[in-house]
Amino acid sequence: MPKKDGLQAITELMARGATKPRIIVMTTYESEEDIRRALKAGAKGYLVKGTAPQQIREAVRRVAEGESLLPAAVASKLAESMAHPELSDRERQVLQYMANGRSNKEIGQVLYISENTVKAHVKSILTKLDAMGRTEAIAIALQRGLIRSR
Repeated sequence: MPKKDGLQAITELMARGATKPRIIVMTTYESEEDIRRALKAGAKGYLVKGTAPQQIREAVRRVAEGESLLPAAVASKLAESMAHPELSDRERQVLQYMANGRSNKEIGQVLYISENTVKAHVKSILTKLDAMGRTEAIAIALQRGLIRSR
């Protein structure tokens, strides 16, 4: 999508009018975080590109009838993500800067927060991701789709 991403489109559609659309996301992205964000924004189904035509028809039919639909593999990833505490938007920002090689001091300067505040965010990130250090936290975050590689 050239000007918006799918999440923005879902959010805008859900904000319009009293009748909420029944949205099915079809994407190549299948990380825990991508699934969680789409459903949180209001999607009722989540399919990965390459899904068989008969499964797509079934998804459209069921979502049109008011059901939610997640294929087993997607539901499994979502269940996994629910077992992990969610990072705040600020923690995600700090984590992305960490992945880009920034020091706590540099992160603080970019985000206009103190170095001690950055350290508190890093500590919270390590705890939530159950990581021993920055490198492990970045690896976990990349695997789960919490951040994007450069």
